Amino acid sequence: MNPSGGPVRLFGTDMAVFEMREPRQDLPCQVVPTKSALVGFDLRFHAGFEVAVPLRELAGRENLLTILFRVAPLTDPDHPVYFLQKIRVPEIEEEAKGDASLYGAFDLGEGKYRVDWLMRDRAERVCSNFWEVEATLSGKESQMAMVIPPHAVRAADQESFKDEPPVERAAAGESIAVKVLLNYAPQNPRNTVMRPVDTTALVSILRSILREPKIGRFSLVAFSMASQQVLYRQENVDHLDLPALGEALSKVKFGTVDLSKLAVKNSETQFLGDLIRTELGGANKSEAIIFAGPKVMLEQNVEAETLKEVGTVDFPLFYLNYNLYPAQIPWRDSISHAVKFFKGQEYTISKPRDLWFATSDVVSRILKNRSGRLAQNAPSP
Repeated sequence: MNPSGGPVRLFGTDMAVFEMREPRQDLPCQVVPTKSALVGFDLRFHAGFEVAVPLRELAGRENLLTILFRVAPLTDPDHPVYFLQKIRVPEIEEEAKGDASLYGAFDLGEGKYRVDWLMRDRAERVCSNFWEVEATLSGKESQMAMVIPPHAVRAADQESFKDEPPVERAAAGESIAVKVLLNYAPQNPRNTVMRPVDTTALVSILRSILREPKIGRFSLVAFSMASQQVLYRQENVDHLDLPALGEALSKVKFGTVDLSKLAVKNSETQFLGDLIRTELGGANKSEAIIFAGPKVMLEQNVEAETLKEVGTVDFPLFYLNYNLYPAQIPWRDSISHAVKFFKGQEYTISKPRDLWFATSDVVSRILKNRSGRLAQNAPSP
């Protein structure tokens, strides 16, 4: 209701409930706060609540539940951020049993916060609760730069492909140019749809690269090993068009492959080999190439003779392998074998800190490679 923390107009009865800070059960309900956690790879603390309301309390004609809550950092309790949810309730039989389960979510930066929460129905019956929530990084995660600054509150982000805010980048002569080869595929190759968790993870990996200020030019090739096709391409730009990427990826139909490709033995291996030859060789102008995506377990890996056709690769190659359960599939996949052939570096991305440290190490290695090439090409004194 007020992303900037400015004033909000409330009904006097709602404000009175907030100011008294005494739990009420005029409308019986059970509120269970959820602890803040780094869920996924978006480098945001996620918190919220779950609500259970007995169906018998909502029985009768259609109803409307209004959930109003505010979240304020303990360091600045006078400037809370307000949230509003409206939930339409259909007609419910008088003898209905069980509970209606509702939930809400919000995002936080590091810090401690106070939550004032209430829910009312059309009869003005109120259920209210009050609690505190803390968002903190562990010792291993303390170096990570979070997306939301400390003591800040944000609405939960529901749009995976919304545009990335501008980043103050290094000067033109000092910035890095990278190419990302993104394999858009579910974690489980048997799935015929992308789960939201997989989409969010892959986009978060891409965003972590986009947010690196030392990278100034981007190329992106989004492909699907499942359907054996390139889905989206953007070359040598200073800002990737994520909404356009999302639109292109929304048209992917997993579980379907062109009939002509099914007639070719090991067509997936051939597709991957052709992709590597095209993107690593020829007129590649990037200082590094980064593969990103889940494991690609093919019956046959790309042969060494095919990889040799790429020629000399004088830039570093990386593989950010999205793998939530590395113990289940610990062996190398087909992309990993190709990256190893070119003496590239592989990172397993299972937790948020894996992504943070991998991105930092990738940039460090690219800059080190650039310094080495400049020193090698410098004229002798």
